[in-house]
Amino acid sequence: MSDALGDRPYVPPPYPYDRLDKIKEIARRHSNGGIDLSIGAPSDPPPQSVIDAMSASGAERGYPPSIGTNAYREAAAEWLNRRTGTNLTAHDVRATVGSKEFVAGLPHYLKLRRPDLDTVLYPAVSYPSYAMGATLGHCRSVAVPVDENWRLRLDAIDPADADRALCLWINSPGNPTGAVEDLEAAARWGRGRGIPVFSDECYIEFTWQGPPASILQHGTDGVVAVHSLSKRSNLAGARAGVYAGDPELLEYLGETRKHAGFMVPGPMQHAGVVAFGDHDHVENQRLIYRARLERGITVLKERIGVDVPMPEGGFYLWAQAPERDSWAFAELLASELGIVTSPGDFYGGAATDHVRIAMVRDIS
Repeated sequence: MSDALGDRPYVPPPYPYDRLDKIKEIARRHSNGGIDLSIGAPSDPPPQSVIDAMSASGAERGYPPSIGTNAYREAAAEWLNRRTGTNLTAHDVRATVGSKEFVAGLPHYLKLRRPDLDTVLYPAVSYPSYAMGATLGHCRSVAVPVDENWRLRLDAIDPADADRALCLWINSPGNPTGAVEDLEAAARWGRGRGIPVFSDECYIEFTWQGPPASILQHGTDGVVAVHSLSKRSNLAGARAGVYAGDPELLEYLGETRKHAGFMVPGPMQHAGVVAFGDHDHVENQRLIYRARLERGITVLKERIGVDVPMPEGGFYLWAQAPERDSWAFAELLASELGIVTSPGDFYGGAATDHVRIAMVRDIS
């Protein structure tokens, strides 16, 4: 748990991926020259139709609407309806500049809304921006334990922390573990306590066990789903996503964010309409990631002697270190396979015996 800063000056910690210089140097000495699998940055191209739409939008001349154009929000709603069976309209959706800025900035805005509360609940093994967002928003971050399958243990949340909670973050499929969560249970838990639940669903298209699932399938009251075109459509550099759900939360966040100048660039909103409307390129990408995951599992078994399970979702392999030392294992992978990976402590103190391998490129 981290406390709010109070009157102390903020000193930023080293950015996690800036700590990998030694591992990168080891990987560079390998015959393949080093393959960076530390960050989930897509390496495959986005659809040409999306690039064409971006370059021919004519939208670069004016300021785009902060909440998103009606066409962009409508396309996102229709995509979620097709994929998950929800019944959303453009009114239920707002634009965000990728998902990371929304994750990192959310506690600040929620604390403006509820200055009597100060706590962000998030999974103990998870994307580091949930905890960092709390710090940047002068809030407490409280890690919620996960079970042996890396799923959130809602029953382990201290009632005293729940009483102070601005929100609960849930991530499904999860980064780094690939776990698929019980989203209905999370929605029920939040509604029963009046705590907004924010569901990060940016890997939803790469769900390997069962169909894609959204917390919005269980209603919008008190919940918000966050989505992105970064992974789905290989558009991480374009910074375009959406959040959808509870009308009151969307109205507050959308209106507040207008004043901060958050806007998805107009050309990207135009291109996003095309991306959300096209499923063929996503299906092709699913096949690519599935093959890479399966190949990675085989290589790790044959070359390193490590058994790694197929994730329930996402495109990361979550590998346990043979000696339970994630940094030593990351160095071994760099030396033997020439790959750069992410030690588990990037994702919380409960993950120091694992390494995350982003299968965004082929390995041999």
